[in-house]
Amino acid sequence: MNNQYKEYLKLNKNIFFAFLASVTISAIASQIFALQAKYVNSSATLVVDLSVYYAAFSGFFYIDNRKKYLLESGKLDKSRLKTDLVKIITSLGTGEIIYVICRWILQYYLLVRDYEAYASSALAQSISFIVYMICVNIIAKSVKLYKEKE
Repeated sequence: MNNQYKEYLKLNKNIFFAFLASVTISAIASQIFALQAKYVNSSATLVVDLSVYYAAFSGFFYIDNRKKYLLESGKLDKSRLKTDLVKIITSLGTGEIIYVICRWILQYYLLVRDYEAYASSALAQSISFIVYMICVNIIAKSVKLYKEKE
C-alpha cells in the first residue's frame, strides 16, 4: 500500500480512537449536567468532549509519529515537524469549527426535544463526527498533508 495512504489511515485511526474516548466521557458528563439548563448542558458537554478528544488524539498521534520526525543523527527535524503541524492544525482546526457548531446545535435541539441527556450527547457527537471526518479528510488532501515523496 502506498505510504501516503498509510499515513492518512493512521491519522483517521487516531481521530476515530480519540472520538471513541470522547463520546463515552461526554455522554457521562451530559448525564451529570442533565439537571442544568439545556444550553449549559450543551456547552459543558462540548468542553468535556473537546478536552478528552484533544488529549486522546495528541497521545495517539505522538505514539504513531514519534520516530517520523527524527533525523539520522537522532535530532528532531524541526522544519518538517513545523510544516506538518501547520497542515494538521489547518485540517483539524477548520473541521473543528464546523464540528463545534454542528454538535452544539444538535445537542441543544435534541435536549429541547426531550431526549435523554446521554443520548442527545452521543447522537449529536456521532452525527457531528461524520461531518468532521469528511471535512478533515477533504482539507488534509487539499493541503497535501501527506504528499508522496519525490
